[in-house]
Amino acid sequence: MSDMKNNDTNEEEIKDCGITKLEGKNNIYCMTIIGEIEGHSVLPEQSKTTKYEHIIPQLVAIEQSPEIQGLLIILNTVGGDVEAGLAIAELISGMKKPTVSYVLGGGHSIGVPLAVSAKHSFIAPSATMTIHPVRMNGLVIGVPQMMNHFARMQERITDFVIRNSNISEEVFSKLMMNTGELVTDVGSVLGGEKAVSVGLIDSLGNLSEVLKCLNNMIEE
Repeated sequence: MSDMKNNDTNEEEIKDCGITKLEGKNNIYCMTIIGEIEGHSVLPEQSKTTKYEHIIPQLVAIEQSPEIQGLLIILNTVGGDVEAGLAIAELISGMKKPTVSYVLGGGHSIGVPLAVSAKHSFIAPSATMTIHPVRMNGLVIGVPQMMNHFARMQERITDFVIRNSNISEEVFSKLMMNTGELVTDVGSVLGGEKAVSVGLIDSLGNLSEVLKCLNNMIEE
């Protein structure tokens, strides 16, 4: 009966939060951050979202748990709420437990800080990282104060990425302000190999290499 209850709990965690405990040599928690990062505003039902109020308490619980030895973060994001995404990234970067991120599909906008927040980051060969300046939907008041607000927000994101990866500020800013690649936007799309070569992501790899790295970090 207890095994059935545990299985039901596991299924509910996967369904509601995209989180599950991996059985193996070491106790690893797998957390998926997919779709759009949902912040203070509720997104339409047809949107695939990751809710920050689900992720934040789970990260605290994982860091506190004596049973969990490491955290694997699977990423496939299309951006979302900047404040919520950066908050999640700050929590991950401040964890003492071994953390590894793995970008599948894509890491768009705020997905970039989330990818580099782990102690070691991986990207699949077919995945991409999309870098562009902060944007805002809806009504924007065109005054100097608003422009300063955007600039300060972008500085926070850039500073976080530089502190948590091996890319230089000069290269990151150049990629972010590129006008010759995206048709309707400013920025750059980096394939897996390119993301590693510029120092944004640590390694190119597949799932077995990701798990091997995390297990080695735990054993060390």
